Amino acid sequence: MAGFKSIIGHEQIIEHLQNAIKMDKISHAYIFNGPDKSGKMMLAESFATALMCEKNQVEGCMECHSCKRALSHNHPDIIYVNHEKPNTLSVDDIRTQLNNTIDVKPYEGEYKIYIVDEAEKMNQQAQNALLKTIEEPPAYAIILLLTTNADLFLPTILSRCIKLDLKVVNKDLIINHLMKDYQIPDYKAEVCAAFSQGNVGKAIQLASSQEFNELKESAIKLIKKIDDIDLYEMGQTVKKVTEYKLEINDYLDLLMIWFRDVLYFKATGDVNDLVFKEEVYDIKKQAIRHTYQGIETILDALDKAKLRIKSNVNFDLVIELLLFTIKEN
Repeated sequence: MAGFKSIIGHEQIIEHLQNAIKMDKISHAYIFNGPDKSGKMMLAESFATALMCEKNQVEGCMECHSCKRALSHNHPDIIYVNHEKPNTLSVDDIRTQLNNTIDVKPYEGEYKIYIVDEAEKMNQQAQNALLKTIEEPPAYAIILLLTTNADLFLPTILSRCIKLDLKVVNKDLIINHLMKDYQIPDYKAEVCAAFSQGNVGKAIQLASSQEFNELKESAIKLIKKIDDIDLYEMGQTVKKVTEYKLEINDYLDLLMIWFRDVLYFKATGDVNDLVFKEEVYDIKKQAIRHTYQGIETILDALDKAKLRIKSNVNFDLVIELLLFTIKEN
């Protein structure tokens, strides 16, 4: 079953879109603005399916011929605009797939809907070409722009579209979704939900990723044994972390979540809201060992390490300094 009911969170956007259908006040252009995997495509496709539904349901009945064709990505009046080059949505892409076909009336439905994914990749020429169509679209045309960064659009495009910003989804909703629909155990669902920062798609991806599991296990193993690492062993430990150089931001984020758990337990003594619930024994031990100031220093050092790596400071030196800071505090 797809459609709005299958979407986790984004209640305000769904309500806005369904009200537009109910009141027959549908805009010719919408921008779905949010991070990668945050649900932009699901919202756009659910909206398109509902608009095409032969039973005129704001949800889409999922049973009529039109809904079935929409669900199978086989509806002639729902057009996905693709780009030939991976990093650019060119003026030719917009002209050939959108501008040159928009005047052809819908084959079956009341609307003709264009879904433009990764619309932030439109260069200025492509945006100007699109603008001409958005300014005077046919009555049946609806253009859905999906983007990770609406700020890259021309002000004239922004002013002619309804912009819908996807907000983070409640952590508990994501945990329940992972446990119920993907049979993910609670302790793993907690970590994936916390790490995804309210992004359902990212949480699902993490839950099924063997690489993420290995990354998590490596980070936790490091934290547990860091107090016992001697000075001469530090070089070997840095080398071990270097194996995850390409995923270092994720690695450091896992360490950050761990020390936030330590800080939270130290302040409250409550295990229920810990992300790493299954590691409560070691979290308790570290909460006793570290002072509040020490934990804050470590969290600050993790932030600085991410910035230094982004600024291309020597990787090994950054990690070594970070590990010494964690060990000393």
